[in-house]
Amino acid sequence: MEAVIFDLGRVLLDWSPRYHYRQFFASDEVMEAFLAEVLPPAWVAEMDAGKQAEVAIAERQRLFPQHATLIAGWKQGWHSMLRGPIDETVQILAELRARDTRLYALTNFSAETWPVARERFDFLSWFEDAVVSGEHGMVKPDPRIFEIAIRRFRVEPRRTVFIDDLPENVAAARASGLHALHFTGAAKLRTELESLRLL
Repeated sequence: MEAVIFDLGRVLLDWSPRYHYRQFFASDEVMEAFLAEVLPPAWVAEMDAGKQAEVAIAERQRLFPQHATLIAGWKQGWHSMLRGPIDETVQILAELRARDTRLYALTNFSAETWPVARERFDFLSWFEDAVVSGEHGMVKPDPRIFEIAIRRFRVEPRRTVFIDDLPENVAAARASGLHALHFTGAAKLRTELESLRLL
């Protein structure tokens, strides 16, 4: 193995809309119902695929006018949704970097918020390059974004590890020829990378 491609959210970055919206609800159950119906993952994916936040917010407000104020808070609240690094995985990234491993990122991320994250977290500059979904108008597990990453990074898929927390993205990566690992925690990832002699 010569290169490692990392997903970011819930692998290296601890991100969740719950960190912002929990303060507005009496219980987690009510909050979860709100997020599932009003601000579901499919809506977030629209921004990750390139839709401007202001447009996405306005569309959602028209569908749920009774929640217009909470929906409007998405853009400003995004900063608190991004809680911080997942330290144990960042440590693995640092060790790979110290071994001169080629490091890349392939992430579902809004083009508007990506510069904010890069400025906030120095370790995001450790990657030689990053393919950000919002800059390409498509999100994982679309096979085309894996093709873009492989071509842009100039990696040989069978000698490249891809790490992601979502099974559907792992499956798509494997279909593209990458050696994909399903991330469920740093300890398991470390063991897997050790077995591949990357650590």
